[in-house]
Parts: sequence; structure tokens; C-alpha cells
Amino acid sequence: MKARDLAAPYPTVRIDTPMVEAARLLAGQDLPGLIVVNRQGEPFTVLPGTQVLRMAIPRYCQEDPTLARVIDEAAADLFLRHLGDRTVVECLPERPKALPVVDPNATVLEIAAVMAATATPLVAVLDDRGGLIGAITLDALLDRMFAA
Repeated sequence: MKARDLAAPYPTVRIDTPMVEAARLLAGQDLPGLIVVNRQGEPFTVLPGTQVLRMAIPRYCQEDPTLARVIDEAAADLFLRHLGDRTVVECLPERPKALPVVDPNATVLEIAAVMAATATPLVAVLDDRGGLIGAITLDALLDRMFAA
């Protein structure tokens, strides 16, 4: 089976998409991350769900997770609202990692190798012009591997 057969349509966000909207998309579709496209619509990086959490959770809780225990559940549920007017580009690292990419003819083992090498549970499948055909998640890849 080739990457083109495993690739599924996958949502993207623009660098100017509000983070609250990106977080809702992640949560609403149970996604490990989102493919970020630049102003020209070209895919260039992944926004992992963990990065969204990093932006929403107070720094003091990240530095000392035991401090999170003193915050009651009602207040904890409101943290994502503190993303405010921030956009995706503001939540990306200063030097975002390159988008993990495979071509449509990549094998299951090649896809797995890219995921393992980049430590990213999401790989984009791009055509020869750099257009997004779809994406393959770790979950979908493992389902395919165990089905074989």
C-alpha cells in the first residue's frame, strides 16, 4: 500500500487563524495536530496539540505541575479561553520544524520511518508541485500495519 492510498483529507489552518479556532478544530476532530499553511496556502509545518496546551496553560504550572493541583476544576476548564486573540503564528516556535512529508508513492515503512525520525504523529502527502493530497496520522498508519 502506498501513501496515496492511506492519505485522507486533513484540515489545515493558516498562520493567521485564531488559536481558539485551531484548538476547537483539534478537539472537535480528535486530531494530533494541524497542518499549517503559509499566506500563499503552501503547507509548511505542523502545529502539535501539545503546543496549543503549552500556550494555554500558565507557565508556572508547566514549570511545576504540582502547582496545577491548587487550581480548581472550574478554573482549569477556562484556560483555553486565555488564548485570547493570539494567532497560530504566535504559537509556533521561532523556527518551526519542517513539515514531515512523503510523496504519493511512499511505502508504509517509509511513512513509519519519517514519523519516527521526526517524532511527529502526522505526515503530509504532497504531490510533485507541493500541493497537499492529504495526511496520514500515526493512528491510521498503525491500523494499516496491524491489519496486514
